[in-house]
Amino acid sequence: MDGLKETLVIWSAELRRAVRSGRAVVLLGLYSMFSALVLLVVGWLAREVRTAVNQKLAEAGGADADTSARFAEEMRKGVLGFLTSNDTAMMEALAQVPIEVLLVFKVTLFFLPAYVALMGFDQISGEVGPRSMRYLTVRARRSSVLLGKFLSQAALLVGLVLVIDLAIFIYARIANPDFGFAALSLNLLKFWMAAIVFSLSYVALTTLCSSLFRSPAVSLVFNFILLFVFWLMDTVGRASSAVDAASGQQEGALRFLRYLSPSYYAGDLLHPSFTEFGVSGAAYAGFATIFLLGAYGALRARDL
Repeated sequence: MDGLKETLVIWSAELRRAVRSGRAVVLLGLYSMFSALVLLVVGWLAREVRTAVNQKLAEAGGADADTSARFAEEMRKGVLGFLTSNDTAMMEALAQVPIEVLLVFKVTLFFLPAYVALMGFDQISGEVGPRSMRYLTVRARRSSVLLGKFLSQAALLVGLVLVIDLAIFIYARIANPDFGFAALSLNLLKFWMAAIVFSLSYVALTTLCSSLFRSPAVSLVFNFILLFVFWLMDTVGRASSAVDAASGQQEGALRFLRYLSPSYYAGDLLHPSFTEFGVSGAAYAGFATIFLLGAYGALRARDL
């Protein structure tokens, strides 16, 4: 129980300090600007496509409202199929969600790990470098300090993601009047939970990188290197599997690389099947546990 109390005290103190600092405002601003930029680009592309389609239909002999609506629905199904890898269950579950929300979510999953790294790269190294960590470890266990700092970063991220997701869904509700309140509320919760499950493993990865080095700058650089390595493993594994499938050959060993990357398991975070979502959630929980154990091992072996 003493360890739990220590963790909660450190978590609350670190969270209050993070909220009061200017970094939280800057991070919220960066997240907001990036999401707004993606929304604007997606909205502009959608308008351009609709305009081009209407022009083509008009040149072909006139386009009534029903024809335009059917064509737009077919295009939407095509984009939705691409985003969900033509998974029928996911397409049915996300049928009411505006396409711009799905696109922003997909893009967010790509840049969110880098955002997490910028948010917490100095959570441990910022204390180890100037040796202020020793004042904490005199009064609390190293495991409590580690978990308290991890939970404070996770709680801050959960709040920031909720704010941005809420703004995105409100925009989607305004731009799509048929996107009802019930569907908005249910999908907001679903998308928020998916982002949390996805990002917590990367918060743990940032904790690990911050525990390995005394310099926050080195921790940040090493974190970005690992993110690139994980992205490369996922890309190479998927490409190898696709090439082998297209050529009719037996899948090679390179395809297994994708299973070692957290990014690979993001595809089923919005799946309506509890089994599919559970597998992805368990994978991310496993990655987070491994990263936190590595961070604890590094912190425990370090001379503070």
